[in-house]
Amino acid sequence: MIRVTKNLALISDLLAIAAREAGRDPDTVKLLAVSKKQPADKILAAAAAGQRDFGENFVHEGLDKIHATAAEDLTWHFIGHLQSNKTRAVAENFDWVHTIDKLKIAKRLSSQRPDDRPALNVCLQVNVDAEETKSGVSVDGLPELAAACTELPNIRLRGLMCLPAIRQGFEAQREPFARLRELALQLERSGLTLDTLSMGMSADFRAAIFEGATIVRIGTALFGERT
Repeated sequence: MIRVTKNLALISDLLAIAAREAGRDPDTVKLLAVSKKQPADKILAAAAAGQRDFGENFVHEGLDKIHATAAEDLTWHFIGHLQSNKTRAVAENFDWVHTIDKLKIAKRLSSQRPDDRPALNVCLQVNVDAEETKSGVSVDGLPELAAACTELPNIRLRGLMCLPAIRQGFEAQREPFARLRELALQLERSGLTLDTLSMGMSADFRAAIFEGATIVRIGTALFGERT
């Protein structure tokens, strides 16, 4: 597990460098370690090196890891497509959900969140490139969904998330992230309070940080190839 520890240190340094180049405080950028298809011992190795936030795409796999690492008091983010029949398990066990794109899902999460747990932190996934093959609320539908989510009692709308189409080159990569940032600013101007932009992965994190990313999702660069 020495490799995970070394990778974590390297990635953390790269995120900090990018933040400083963008004129930002490195502490405003959080690394979300995407542990999908990774064994629990690698998660524990990253946790021992100081990593606290982990992201899972699949509910049952995530539950197994949450239970296996319970003693570490980690923060767990659900970052996959969420089906209606899986919302209860997510509401009861995760701390964040990044992929809400329908009010039905938000309502279920709110009603199923246990009373003894703090409000579930959520981001709305926006289909910034209007790709037919990807999930996400449309740009036009975002204001209505965001406003409705703020009325639900057991979730807390923190911000927006996107998975843009692959682009080559730094400036091209910045475009969809700039669009998401502007959408967040529009919601704030309408009276909503947001503090999170979940955007950027291994290939484009620098562009995302330059456009205001507060959570960057990185997996295989940290843990190695998935099993």
